[in-house]
Amino acid sequence: MDQPLTDTTYSIDNGLAWITINRPERLNSFRARTVDELIHHLTSAWADPSVGVICLTGAGDRAFSTGGDQKQRAETGDYGPSSSGLFEVERLHRLIRDVPKPVIAAVNGYAIGGGHVLHVLCDVTIAVEDAKFGQVGPRVGSFDAGFGSAYLARVVGEKRAREIWFRCRQYDAATAERWGLVNQVVPRGQLHAEVRTWADDMLALSPTALRFLKQSFNADTEHMAGIGQLAFTGLGLFVETDEAEEGVEALSEKRAPDFSSHRARVSR
Repeated sequence: MDQPLTDTTYSIDNGLAWITINRPERLNSFRARTVDELIHHLTSAWADPSVGVICLTGAGDRAFSTGGDQKQRAETGDYGPSSSGLFEVERLHRLIRDVPKPVIAAVNGYAIGGGHVLHVLCDVTIAVEDAKFGQVGPRVGSFDAGFGSAYLARVVGEKRAREIWFRCRQYDAATAERWGLVNQVVPRGQLHAEVRTWADDMLALSPTALRFLKQSFNADTEHMAGIGQLAFTGLGLFVETDEAEEGVEALSEKRAPDFSSHRARVSR
């Protein structure tokens, strides 16, 4: 990137690229600049022949990521400036899937909202025992009707995915593991070592075989990319409505949102 990194860090350790969202003061929520930096790192890891496995994690011990920065959205009405002028989170989602190297999510705390979507899109997830998982979109006037919901249903099943989105509650790591949302749960002090173990297992294998396998796994759900594009178009229109603004204002004012006056819109 032409500009210095402000929101993330990137390092390589014996074939394993560590990409860290470095906004612990905002629970590693992401703004447009954060997304730009994550895209840059994933692209760099893709092109680097010394990298065979990628790990995505969050700084500190409170959060992996809590999704889009709602404080930023409340202050400016968007997620801030980006290098392209676009909020490219959809491109980030595609890149996690398309990069032909395994991507591990190391969940070190809250994986909520858009942060939850990021870990779901990673190939495998390793979490600490006190990690929390869940969605908040409908509570704050937002949604992810693409990979964040349709692909989630492939991971945990239709009933569980609908529960996650329709209740907007938080689930502990043990529950997430039982549902198949997490591959392994470890004590907090062992997270990085466990990622290293999994990465070394993968690094010992044929990289071309892993590339074919990842693309094969993706093929069955590739149509969800089109659904996601449609959903993001709809979301762009929805966030400008009074209904969506009520969610943002309620969060900013630290009160429960009142969406009751908007039920007529879905009752026609």
